[in-house]
This record gives sequence, structure tokens and C-alpha cells, in this order.
Amino acid sequence: MRKVTRSDPAPSRWSYRMQRILLTPTYRLAVRIGVPFVLSAGLTYGYLASDARRDAVIDQLVAWREAFETRPQFMVNLMAVEGASPGVEEDIREVAQIDFPVSSFDLDLAGLQATITDIPAVASASLRVRTGGVLDVLVRERRPVVLWRTATGLALVDREGVVVGGVTERSSRADLPLVVGKGADTVVPEAQEIFSAARPISDRVRGLVRVGERRWDLVLDRDQRIMLPEDEPALALERVIALDQAQEMLDRDLVTVDMRLAQRPTIRMNEGAVKTWWKIKDFVAEANGQ
Repeated sequence: MRKVTRSDPAPSRWSYRMQRILLTPTYRLAVRIGVPFVLSAGLTYGYLASDARRDAVIDQLVAWREAFETRPQFMVNLMAVEGASPGVEEDIREVAQIDFPVSSFDLDLAGLQATITDIPAVASASLRVRTGGVLDVLVRERRPVVLWRTATGLALVDREGVVVGGVTERSSRADLPLVVGKGADTVVPEAQEIFSAARPISDRVRGLVRVGERRWDLVLDRDQRIMLPEDEPALALERVIALDQAQEMLDRDLVTVDMRLAQRPTIRMNEGAVKTWWKIKDFVAEANGQ
């Protein structure tokens, strides 16, 4: 009887290992991604190895970018300034130096904002490109509250002590109170308090003089001066005004009212009043002697 030999269907050891490798996620990932990537990288490197082809690719990319950035919907054609006076608006347009039309991709809004806020008269500014190709600049302008006379001229100063501009004549800003002296710009809020306290005699007030960068003198017409203390000058001025309302003190021939010592205020009469007072005193003395 003939013996039949059957082949073993089981794979060999190496075949089994190869099949297991082919089924691993790493191998499948390498075949699906790694091989195409290596082939693509090799082809790209080979193509760009030539300087001419590389320059052509760069030029084409630049052209595509320029074509995209210069589309009509991305172009800015004009600038609108809101919240600024005519003079400040002119300064903003001068420092902006934008050659319209320009692509919105070429606008450095942060840098332009910093440049605009460097203008002394500008407190803050916000920029945005709105529909229609308009660069909208919204400005909060500094508002001068006092006129500061210095050795170089007249300066407009806001409440924070920032010089926002200048004028050539006092009459051009007669609506603003006048302060004089070194360091007057650093204590503008205190000056405003004094001017506020002086409202009952505002028609006689000529200005405030900063003395020694420590205190104020309030200057009135008729060459009168109220010397205020370092501490609570507005309160001291209110006391002087109360005395004036009760006894018409400032209508007399006074030169100064010295309030530097609150406990002992003093007054100084002008030369004519002093001579008259001495004449009256001598007359009274003679009359009593007779």
C-alpha cells in the first residue's frame, strides 16, 4: 500500500515573522506616510537643486502673494481721523506718512498707533481698517486746562501736566487760567482747586505764581497778591474771601495778604496808604497833646 505525504499548511518561521511585521502599525504608517514623504522630499530636493529653478519657484510664490494681498478688498484708500481738532489731525496725517492706496497687509497698525500717541496733544488712539478701504483713527485728544507762562513763551498744559501745545498771545486762550513759575506744570490739579476757590473774585484774578516750587501766590488786579501756604492753599484762600465778603478787605489799599502762617495772617498796605496812616496817627497824637 502506497503512503501519501501531505504538505504542512503552516508558514515557515521567517514567513510568519514577515507577516507579523507587515501587520504592525509602525510598518503600515511607514508605508502609508514615510515612503511618500521620502520620495516627495527627494524629488523636491532634486528639482530645487538648480538655482534657476529655485529662483523661479520663489518668484512665482512672491507673485502669488502680491496678487493676493493687492486684491481690491484688501486695499486701503484713505484715512479718516475722528475726535481730533484740525491742528492735531494735520499732525497725525503728517507723522503717519502713508502713501495711499496701500494693502492692509503692509500696514503696521501697532507701530502707527505708537507714532500717533507720541504726539503731545494725543492722549490715546485706536486704529482699525473698516469696510470700504478706510483706515479709521479714533483719537482722544488731551484738553488743556491751564496756560503756563515760561521763559520761552506760553504753553498749553492738561490736567496731567503734559504740554499739549503753545500759543503766541495770552488773548488767544483767554478762557484758560494763567499759571507762572518753575514746576507749575507738575501741580496743575492743585492750581485748579485754587482757581475754583477763587470764583467769587474771578473777575479780579490775573493768575497764579509758583514760588520756590513749594507754594502759590494768587495775583489780583491793582497789583494785589495773596500769599498762600504750602498745605491746603485753597482753604486758606476761602478764608481770605470770607474776610473780604464780610469787611471788603480786598477793596482797601492792600499790597499783600500773607496767609503762609494760617494761625497769624498778615496784610501789607501800599506806600500811599502807609503815609496816609502815619499822617492820621500824627494828627491824632497832636490832637490828644493839645
